Amino acid sequence: MLRPWAAHWITAVLLCRAVAQYSSDQCSWRGSGLSHESHRRDVEQVYLRCSQGSLEWLYPIGAIIVNLRPNTESSSAHMAGLHVCIKPYTYSQGSHVYLEHAGDLRLLLAERDQAHGTVHCFSLAEGALFVEAIPQTDISRRITTFQYELVPSQGPGAHMYPFLHPGAVTCKPCSDEELLMAVCTSDFAGSGIFRGVASGTNGHSSAVVTLSRLFHQKSRVFAWGGARGRSWSGHVNIPSQCGVHPGEDEYLLTGSVHFGEAWLGCAPRYKDFLKLYTGAQKVGTNPCQIDTD
Repeated sequence: MLRPWAAHWITAVLLCRAVAQYSSDQCSWRGSGLSHESHRRDVEQVYLRCSQGSLEWLYPIGAIIVNLRPNTESSSAHMAGLHVCIKPYTYSQGSHVYLEHAGDLRLLLAERDQAHGTVHCFSLAEGALFVEAIPQTDISRRITTFQYELVPSQGPGAHMYPFLHPGAVTCKPCSDEELLMAVCTSDFAGSGIFRGVASGTNGHSSAVVTLSRLFHQKSRVFAWGGARGRSWSGHVNIPSQCGVHPGEDEYLLTGSVHFGEAWLGCAPRYKDFLKLYTGAQKVGTNPCQIDTD
């Protein structure tokens, strides 16, 4: 709901749209409020067109609108299925972050909450990010900075990422089709066991895993080493309500990487996956080939 004090901001956005400033690589933006300190009601436009990146606003003054879009041509249906997730750095301060859509502002992240570094997600169709500087006499050492990602809300294991749909995480097993797709399309896929689980924050736990096979991975979240250098090891985040059983069966572990951390997706027992994979291979329905030996 638009508050009375915000009317001036929206008028500025709709009528003059201020001066656009583009990032050099269109993935990340770095700017300073000092560049328009004499125009404290300026609304600056920022356009970012990558699947992930960051924003750093030094000495915040006025406001900026951050327009996020994928770097490929997308259908309206695909766009509707995309979510934006932002993660503030714990030292971020000096601004409130809102969602702006058709002249309405909705608070997404207050300044006091940014120190927690918690991920917040919203549908790309809900609007743009409106970052408003908090008026203050001393702006020294004030920096608003966060990372962002564009995340599909559908696909193998998407139901396990707790920030997409807060309070609606389900631990249901993936379907046969989802499992076969997860091996191909997930950010990581391998087979291994859970070594232990430690309590985390924000409704998830961190599991230590050892992989005897690693089919592929993104961002090197698993390191080669382990006992006699014959395995990969790392940590995987799991929603707290989804239990795991350390030291028992071998599992196929797939999932996604968000802000440098691995999140578990589809994870059947490896022997069950092998049976499914072998059957699909015989009838030629495997979406991709992996070395299961």
